Amino acid sequence: MSEAVDGPPRPGFHHVTLKTTRKEEMIAWYRLVVGLEPNWNGDQGAWMSNDRANHRMALLVTPAIREDPDKLTHAGLHHTAYEFETVGDLLENFARLRDKGVVPHITLDHGMTLSLYYADPDGNSVELQVDNFGDWDKSSEWMRNSPEFDANPIGTPCDPGALLDAHRSGMSHDDLHRAAYAGEFPPTADPDARLPA
Repeated sequence: MSEAVDGPPRPGFHHVTLKTTRKEEMIAWYRLVVGLEPNWNGDQGAWMSNDRANHRMALLVTPAIREDPDKLTHAGLHHTAYEFETVGDLLENFARLRDKGVVPHITLDHGMTLSLYYADPDGNSVELQVDNFGDWDKSSEWMRNSPEFDANPIGTPCDPGALLDAHRSGMSHDDLHRAAYAGEFPPTADPDARLPA
C-alpha cells in the first residue's frame, strides 16, 4: 500500500515481469533461489509469489520472443533484488544454493549492503542482499553522506565462501562487513559484473 505524503504519490513496488523462452526452467530456478511459487501457470506465462501478494514476478511466454545474444550490451534491466533479514540467513542460503550448483557471478560489499548476484536461466541477474546497518534509515543516511560510497558506489568484491566461513566461526555482521569492505576477503575467481567492458 502507498503511504500518504505531501507531493506526488509513492506507491509501493509490487512485481517485475520478464519475457522468457524457458518458462519451466525459470519457475524451477526462482523456486529454488527465492522461494517463488506459481499462483498461476499457463500457456501464456506464470505469475509467482513468495509472500501474500498475488504475484511478485510474472513470466510472459509467446512464440515471438527471441533470444538476445547481445543482451549484456543493451540498455535495460540489470538486476532484481531480494533482501534477507540477517547476514546468517544470506550466507546460509549461499551454502544451500552452492550445494545445488548455483553460485554467484559476483559478490560485493557495497557498504550499505552485502550482496550476492546470481544469473537466472535467461541470464538476468538476481541480487540477494542483507542491509549492513540493519536499518534502512541508517544505510540510506550512510549512502547520502559517506565519502567512501561517493568514491566507490559499486563496492568491494568478496569471496562468498570465505564470508560464510568467517560467519560460521562467529564473526559478527559488523566485523564481517568492515573486513569485506576493506578487501580482506578477496574473490578467488574473477568477478563478473555482467556489464560490457
